[in-house]
Amino acid sequence: MSYKLYGDLGSGAFSAEAALAEVGAPYEFEMISLERGEQKAPHFLSLNPSGKIPALRLPEGEIVTESLAILLTLADHFPQSGLLPAQAGPARANAYRWLAFMASEIYPFVEIVDYPQRFVPEGAAAHALREVARGRVRERLLLIERVLAGPYLLAGGFSLLDIYAAMFSRWSVGKDWRRVNLPRLTALADVVSKRPRIAPVWERHFNGN
Repeated sequence: MSYKLYGDLGSGAFSAEAALAEVGAPYEFEMISLERGEQKAPHFLSLNPSGKIPALRLPEGEIVTESLAILLTLADHFPQSGLLPAQAGPARANAYRWLAFMASEIYPFVEIVDYPQRFVPEGAAAHALREVARGRVRERLLLIERVLAGPYLLAGGFSLLDIYAAMFSRWSVGKDWRRVNLPRLTALADVVSKRPRIAPVWERHFNGN
């Protein structure tokens, strides 16, 4: 049996699909268009009542939501894949630290950048809130930029952290700002985008950007 991933292109579904591709798992991708509001349709709400993508149906039938939970589940399902360092070691703890940091300190502000009207009335207030949130995303990515000493976030090599960080680098901050301020993270994203199994997934989601 295969996995089934529900999501939209350019969304958080990228990280899940990239992980599935990297480990060679059989999977299907079902498009849930954010532009058309399909995440609020009854079909998808029956899978994830919060109406957020991505969602992953496991071969056993269980539904997993939240991108970080999906990534950790896939690491558990494919323990020899190298998606995470060995359990109970310092590298594993460091991986958890930065995955949690990105999920809690960046993801919520991306939603505000994309949909400020969910939080304040449209107009000047929404524009001001968007720019504050964009600044927060930039600030948090600069922290990752400073700790990125090698080609990957962990000294031991490629991991889920690199998929996650590369995805966040595509959102919210602006291409010109990214190029000037995040040279190491830009290089990391380039490395991730060229991994043989991830490359076609990256192309579909980000169209070479």
